[in-house]
Amino acid sequence: MTITDQATSTPLVYDPYAYEIHEDPYPTYRRMREEAPVYRNDERNFWALSRYDDVMASFRDSERFSNAHGVSIDPAASGPNAHRTMSFLAMDPPQHGRMRGLVSRGFTPRRVAEMEQGIRNLTTEHLDRCLEMGSFDFVAELAGKVPMDVISEMLGVPHSDRVELRRLSDLLIHREEGVTDVPPAGIEAALQLVIYYADMISSRRANPGDDLITALCAAEVDGDRLSDDEITSFLFLMVVAGNETTTKLLAHAWYWGALNPDELTKPYHDLARVPDWVEETLRYDTSSQMLARVTTTDVELHGVTIPKGDRVLLLAGSANRDHRAFPDPDRFSLDRDRDSVGIASFGVGRHFCMGASLARLEARVVLEELMKRTSSYEIDAGLARRVHSVNVRGFENLPTTVVAR
Repeated sequence: MTITDQATSTPLVYDPYAYEIHEDPYPTYRRMREEAPVYRNDERNFWALSRYDDVMASFRDSERFSNAHGVSIDPAASGPNAHRTMSFLAMDPPQHGRMRGLVSRGFTPRRVAEMEQGIRNLTTEHLDRCLEMGSFDFVAELAGKVPMDVISEMLGVPHSDRVELRRLSDLLIHREEGVTDVPPAGIEAALQLVIYYADMISSRRANPGDDLITALCAAEVDGDRLSDDEITSFLFLMVVAGNETTTKLLAHAWYWGALNPDELTKPYHDLARVPDWVEETLRYDTSSQMLARVTTTDVELHGVTIPKGDRVLLLAGSANRDHRAFPDPDRFSLDRDRDSVGIASFGVGRHFCMGASLARLEARVVLEELMKRTSSYEIDAGLARRVHSVNVRGFENLPTTVVAR
């Protein structure tokens, strides 16, 4: 179904593979919310929900909007076997509850909270080099390194392997223009990661350590334990989803801070405002733009019937810019009230992102250290490049120049 704006005669087309959507999806989202809140793309064979209330209600309605086929529309990454790389993100009850319950034993809030000093140490280690250079790529030198190091420390990945793990995870999400599935390089990267994880799991079972993989190997509920394949699928989720989304969150915060200097003065003058900077970035330009579901029954919404078994994209990026939930949504404001209306960035309900607290902690710590150790900074927006991915939005590089205190 193509919706036409009578004033401009411009067809309304939303294609998550299109490079122009990767560059700036928000004008298209705005039109979808007004003209086609239940949007249909016949070519890609999906529906899309763009309004805040619809997206949040669908996140909560796991009975009618199933996760069983995963959260991507890439053919190779979706379907009944999606759980092999997406873990409990591609499961419904009771499998979802079992898997999430076991994994949570090794990923507790206390374990995350205890990581703050370690994250700060890793940040200052990378930041020291950045400050010495003065001008550097914010993604390559800082935003891409800290999240991968944090996860690697959690998993016990040696320093010598971390650059390669990040390269492989990048290959899994990157899409060349016109490519509408996981490319051969991405499939090869996935196979290499499977082999690497299998070796790590085997090593931890033989020689337990003080790391998350050991905790996952030991996790038990009423005699039930995780298999090697289940641990591998969770490691995929950690290294790809957890690492990439936090990298993108940090770069977005840095980018939008630079473009909104009046807002940036607030965390520079008061470190207590850094969490507001993180939360507004999550709302304004979230890393995870959309998550896919499959309907388990016919669903009627806004006078449109979505048939049973169809794919539906829940556009979190659009929901966060809906004026019905957030007044003046296209303005970046640290003073915005986000408590009374929750953001859509981490989902809600049964599938609320388990890594949300870690992502927020990492972003807060990195930005706090930047505020403490720089007096100002500039970005070269003209040379910045965005990644090209179906689910994830963010920067591939972000040239930056800082003035150290």
